[in-house]
Amino acid sequence: MMKQLSILFALLASPALAATGPFFSLQNTNFVVLIAFIAFVALLVYLKVPAKLTGMLDARAAVIKSELDEARALREEAKSILATYERRQKEVQEQAERIVSSARDEAMAAAAQAKADLKTSIARRLAAATDQIASAEAGAIRQVREQAVTVAIAAAGDLLAKQMTADAASASIDAAIAQVEAKLH
Repeated sequence: MMKQLSILFALLASPALAATGPFFSLQNTNFVVLIAFIAFVALLVYLKVPAKLTGMLDARAAVIKSELDEARALREEAKSILATYERRQKEVQEQAERIVSSARDEAMAAAAQAKADLKTSIARRLAAATDQIASAEAGAIRQVREQAVTVAIAAAGDLLAKQMTADAASASIDAAIAQVEAKLH
């Protein structure tokens, strides 16, 4: 019904009605154009061109809709991937900060330990040097005493040798032998 009304309105609004002279004559160009137009429209309707055009447009609309849906899905997937990468980047950044902080703490601890080890080493070396100095002093004192004893014995020997006569030496030896016998028995 709709098609018939549209054809009727097309005929009524045609410029053919504005022509002068007999309208239904093949001499009237407006009538010929009207007949050609009606035949063209009838041919289009007979060949179901409007239905095919509608089907093609519907198919194209379905393709566009599916492409839009796919684009939305891709956009959502891209958003989730972006969020995942941002989360991973944040985790990596936090891990890097923890590693740097841990390395800094370890470096500070190592520096403190090295400082303590250095102090201990210096104290140990100082104590060893003090011990060596004390040992050297004791050795020097012992050497000086030994030298003094050697000098004293030599001086006493020289003095005794000068003062001793043969009779005094013989009496001194006899006294020493008597003293040793008394101690042994």
